[in-house]
Amino acid sequence: MTATKYKFTDQEYHLMSETGIFSQKHRLELIRGEIVKMSPIGKKHCAYIAKLQKKFEQILGERIIVWTQNSIHLNSESEPQPDLVLLKLRADFYEERLPRPEDILLIVEVADSTISYDRDVKMPLYAEFGIIEAWLIDVNGKTLTKYTEPSPTGYKTSHRLELNDAVLCLDVEILLTDIFVN
Repeated sequence: MTATKYKFTDQEYHLMSETGIFSQKHRLELIRGEIVKMSPIGKKHCAYIAKLQKKFEQILGERIIVWTQNSIHLNSESEPQPDLVLLKLRADFYEERLPRPEDILLIVEVADSTISYDRDVKMPLYAEFGIIEAWLIDVNGKTLTKYTEPSPTGYKTSHRLELNDAVLCLDVEILLTDIFVN
């Protein structure tokens, strides 16, 4: 006999959260109908997210909203929580609804212990829903992989950048040393 998995919708997922089935300490996300427990966040991971958030706010200022470790809505079966998302400006700051693919300018996943999950599960998911650009930052390897050209089967282009490289973000150059060096 094979195991059967129960798939949840975003409405069921939110209802379970609202009724207290999940405690506040649980870090969960809905991926392809499955409720996935996220890895605990370590100090190094937090520091990189804070550094990136500050950098994006400094260089892009009023052009964007930096959405940090909050859910985005891809469809009724997927509400991941990327580490950082650069969103188009909205007057309500997405109070009326979660950001959707058409609102997203860039997704950034920061990985120290979750690189294979972020690369093999989350990046293809983002590509499938047409997220135009995604970055995977490997804090241990001090690399940034930039994914572009989304398609239903994954990103067509990926480019790995290292410490002495620079990356363009909404037509602004960011030196990787600004990300990886204290």
